[in-house]
Amino acid sequence: MDSKQSVIDYLEQNKDSFVEISNYIWDNPETRFQLKKSADILINALEKAEFRIERNLADMEDAFIGTYGSGSPVIGFLGEYDALSNLSQVANASEKRPLVAGKSGHGCGHNALGTGSLAAAISIKEYMKENNIKGTIKYFGCPAEESGSGKAFMARAGLFDGIDSIITWHPWTENAVWGNSSLANFQVYFNFKGISAHAAAAPEFGRSALDAAELMNVGVNYLREHIIQEARVHYAYMDAGGMSPNVVQPTSSLLYFIRAPKTYQVKEIYDRIVKIAEGAALMTGTKLEIRWDSAASEYIVNESLAKVMYENMKLIGEIEYTSDEMEYAKTYIDSLDEVSKSNSKNSLKNKFKGLSQEELDEVLEMPLTTKLIPYNVTGVAMAGSTDVGDASFNAPTVQLTAACYPAGTSPHSWQWVACGKSSINHKGMMYAAKVMAMTALDLLENPETVKEAKEELNTRLGGEKYKNYIPLDVKPV
Repeated sequence: MDSKQSVIDYLEQNKDSFVEISNYIWDNPETRFQLKKSADILINALEKAEFRIERNLADMEDAFIGTYGSGSPVIGFLGEYDALSNLSQVANASEKRPLVAGKSGHGCGHNALGTGSLAAAISIKEYMKENNIKGTIKYFGCPAEESGSGKAFMARAGLFDGIDSIITWHPWTENAVWGNSSLANFQVYFNFKGISAHAAAAPEFGRSALDAAELMNVGVNYLREHIIQEARVHYAYMDAGGMSPNVVQPTSSLLYFIRAPKTYQVKEIYDRIVKIAEGAALMTGTKLEIRWDSAASEYIVNESLAKVMYENMKLIGEIEYTSDEMEYAKTYIDSLDEVSKSNSKNSLKNKFKGLSQEELDEVLEMPLTTKLIPYNVTGVAMAGSTDVGDASFNAPTVQLTAACYPAGTSPHSWQWVACGKSSINHKGMMYAAKVMAMTALDLLENPETVKEAKEELNTRLGGEKYKNYIPLDVKPV
């Protein structure tokens, strides 16, 4: 424990500087691939810590890698720092109140995610330097996890090649080792081009692109009956052809998200959707253009690493919150409807099945879930997607969630944005940094674990090679 205690001590002594970075990123929410301010402050911290910086990677100006050391093992930390559009919110306000109406906000905690991984990477670097330990630490600055799949572009460029293990985390409402896979997805635009005409005087001359889009959506809705039940298909109108009903709409555009547990399943569904879109264009006499945005692979769990991480979570113990922090959290739970509160409790009951009724009742009454979720690595796909999957195909990967938000609150909500600069968020971030750093230390000191993790990845893939479905001519936009 002595070596791990030194890492913990370093993080405690320097937590104020990491909190400052997280708050700065929260104060400057940037989306998708335009993340200069967020990337700059992370890079500055890495440069001060003697990391070598590579920037403008995989056609993304604000993607970067910070590297320290040399030789094996090569351990990577994943950092994210993108926000979400239209989620501006006043910090610490317990009601929905945009800071700037229509602007962006950190509704998924990536201000803390990127900073927590940064803290872990720097703390391990300090330990390696002080103790003359060989090995390589890499911090991956990854843009556009939210609807852009920056890591998929990084994987396509080979940036995860040669990495022995990858460590990351995600802010959440609970402390747990991440034990689920995720849904692979394709994000694709279907653009229709028609011919404008006066809708009353000369409709015969028009070819409605809006009709094509609507027919496509109807066709896809019929398709839902004939795809696997785990699949998810959803869409949004990016262009409905204009504001004038008396003009035959000459353009329309749809953005489709197609998800399934395995990438090959997504590809099968996508091929069928393409045929529906082509049929809609034929029926309306319009032209179809298909333009890819991005794609993400399913996440490959790794028990060899998960067991190590879980032991470190047990070693640290529960996050301690003050009574004021508990009251603070309760104000956000009070903002939820009864259905959300009930769903949250049912979810916790399922996760804490082994507890006595008295212990379970205590967990359910807590505004912040302090108790560690029992180890449960299943590999079953959760309902969402993450481009961490593309990294996990290329190197054994492990991640945790840390309690940074009140129980029952939802990602991508104003509640999460509001709590993004709170002390509970900062405590969760530093807890995650300690767990990740301790896990990295175990890998540095136990090469056999790294070997086992690689063997497990090969076994889970069963000979399957990583395939990136994003066409080579598609660049991050």
